[in-house]
Amino acid sequence: MKKTKIFYWIVTGLMAAFMGLGAIYDASGAPEAVAYVTKLGYPAYIAQFLGVAKILGLIAILVPGFPRLKEWAYAGLIFDLIGAMYSHFMSGDPASTWGFIPLPMAFVFGSYFLYHKLRRQKLAQEGKTDIAFG
Repeated sequence: MKKTKIFYWIVTGLMAAFMGLGAIYDASGAPEAVAYVTKLGYPAYIAQFLGVAKILGLIAILVPGFPRLKEWAYAGLIFDLIGAMYSHFMSGDPASTWGFIPLPMAFVFGSYFLYHKLRRQKLAQEGKTDIAFG
């Protein structure tokens, strides 16, 4: 379980770094962030909204407990990344613009699967089953 926990925190830390830096940039309302989303056809205010939502999602993932909230946070981050990739693709941006998006997606998926592996291991040690999340 110790190796899994170490690997979980490495992957989750990388995910938080990737997503967190962009989220802070968006939430601050930086002119470059606003220009980025308006170029894709979205209203300027969506950058700050998405930035705050990503920060809240990362907090939910990093804070111990609240398993159902974590599920929603992981889903929200994936929806954000899929939406970003789709928006770039549909706006005609070259792959060099959106081609990096699978990397943070891999970190989110990796963190999610390792979180569940740790959760199953912990419940097995306690002799319990997780009714809510299989």
